[in-house]
Amino acid sequence: MNSTQNEEKDRDMSFAETAMRLGGKSEEEAKRTGAVDKADDQVEALFAPQYKTSNSPIHKAVWEDKVPLGEFAYSPVSRTAPFLPAMKNCVETVRRYVESGTIYNERGKVCDELLADLGKAGYWGMLIDSKYGGQGSSIQHFMNFLTQIATVDPTVAGLASVHGCIGAVDPVSSFGTEEQKKRFLPRLASGETLSAFALTEPGAGSDLTALKTTAKLEGDHYVVNGEKLFITNAVTGRTIGLVCLIDGKPAALIAELPKEENENFRIVNYGLYALKHAFNNGLVFTNFKVPKENLLKPQIGDGLTVAYHGLNLGRLALCSGAAGTMRLMLANMLPWAKFRKTYGQAIETRELVKRRIARTAALICGADALVNWGSYLLDQGYRGELECIIAKIFGSEAQKEVAIEYFMKTHGGRSFMHGHMFGDNVHDFLAPCIYEGEGEMLGMAFFKSLAKQHGSQFFEPVGKALEREKIKSFNPLNPAHAFALRNELMPYASWRLGKEMAFADSIPQDFPLHERLQGHVSFALRELRDSPIELSHAMVTHQLRLADRQCRIADMSQRIQDAITIIVTALHATTMNDEVTIDAADILCQDLTRKLTGERVSDSYFKACRKLADKIIEGKMKSLEGIRQSQIMFPYS
Repeated sequence: MNSTQNEEKDRDMSFAETAMRLGGKSEEEAKRTGAVDKADDQVEALFAPQYKTSNSPIHKAVWEDKVPLGEFAYSPVSRTAPFLPAMKNCVETVRRYVESGTIYNERGKVCDELLADLGKAGYWGMLIDSKYGGQGSSIQHFMNFLTQIATVDPTVAGLASVHGCIGAVDPVSSFGTEEQKKRFLPRLASGETLSAFALTEPGAGSDLTALKTTAKLEGDHYVVNGEKLFITNAVTGRTIGLVCLIDGKPAALIAELPKEENENFRIVNYGLYALKHAFNNGLVFTNFKVPKENLLKPQIGDGLTVAYHGLNLGRLALCSGAAGTMRLMLANMLPWAKFRKTYGQAIETRELVKRRIARTAALICGADALVNWGSYLLDQGYRGELECIIAKIFGSEAQKEVAIEYFMKTHGGRSFMHGHMFGDNVHDFLAPCIYEGEGEMLGMAFFKSLAKQHGSQFFEPVGKALEREKIKSFNPLNPAHAFALRNELMPYASWRLGKEMAFADSIPQDFPLHERLQGHVSFALRELRDSPIELSHAMVTHQLRLADRQCRIADMSQRIQDAITIIVTALHATTMNDEVTIDAADILCQDLTRKLTGERVSDSYFKACRKLADKIIEGKMKSLEGIRQSQIMFPYS
């Protein structure tokens, strides 16, 4: 290969692929990493420049000199939208089935009658444009709606997310031709057919480059062969988005599954503790035919582009579902805490239980904040990758914490009984930590997206210069190395000096922020001031081996996520202007601050928890109103 060809190859390689190759990775690993990076670039290209990741509030807060505080606020949803009556009807429909005890069939699955009634109420078309028979909901309205549905039944909320966010709805709406939209969307909106997205395979989960399912064009059909695994909502007669390889490249087909299994299509059943009230199956395709006109053809990218696009909505929906599910758990902690007595006193008077109540409310506040802010940004046109990752990680981890640390421990041994909300649903409470990307893996993806532009601007030229100069182990203190790379190192040195001399951003005097939360935001701004230096220092220290320092990446990523969550939660509470929400935001911000500083808990914090818990016990947390409370099991009186 001549020098010109080498230069062209380098231009075609992503930053990640270049780093992997220069870092001594195998050609196979570098190629696969580059494929994922390319898919991410293709999704990014779908968005206008001002809405790309590099112009997102989080990216600007980390890398620019001034944090755009105003971009971390959101406008509350309108209360007069045309689809709101349909949403209210859907909530009432689910509640009616729950209260009558008919929500699940004899197999313990959400019954077909409810699914059909929800279709009549408009449930399945919330995110579909009205011209195709849908409700045309905004994303922010939809996410708030999912939270409300989750307080009635979390599984039903999850089905709406699967169908509308990561099922066939988003792929067809975002990438389908007008003919495909007219053919598929009305049936998806009415609930005539529900949908799923078939991406995961036995060997392809977090590594989507390991796909093996293929589709070969033969006449008027693609002939599909392969196996999918862990596909929620996929049963006979439904519609799926199917990611497979066509001519060796990822592609997305919209496939209509037959009403019965046959020699070409088979369902694989397996024991799965989570999602027990929904269907989750493996799918085996053997010479399965899909009409060639069902191929989605993105203007930019391929099948991975289609898959990556829908994940943001799915991640945000997980957080909105967690916000509702945590409310359901909190509403069912309160009556037990009032009933259960130890040494003659109800445990709701005990400080440990009050802290659990307060901490649960704080986590609900954080989830609400991230959902409203993230969905507001998506409605504005932002890609929202970083924002949706934070929401997914926070929401799933918060739900896990509430379930295990507060709900279970408060109910004690009764938690493990058949019929108890915890014992019956513990796997569903934990599973979101895995859905739409395992949390720590997503944290590394967060770091990668955040550091991508910085790496391309300053370190990719250095990496290529190292290869050019045949320097295997770069030492900036070596005069020969420094001289050889002087042209590549000077821009970085100038940037680093500017950051070292920068002062922490301050809150503008006229910025609308509740006075009790101003100190928390000031702390977060100081954290963000130091974050670009820390990130960049890690890139310098570990150089091309940084990709192998997964624990360091995860730690840096989480620190930034926590600082952002402080800001978003404080602004959310200010917007809500409700005393319980302000108190809950204060508790969460204190918790996150101590997590970042390592300081011990103060007595004033415990006092704040007691005060917040007392307000919740008195019924002042308005969003708990109307949530069903289970009967107390084995009352001892």
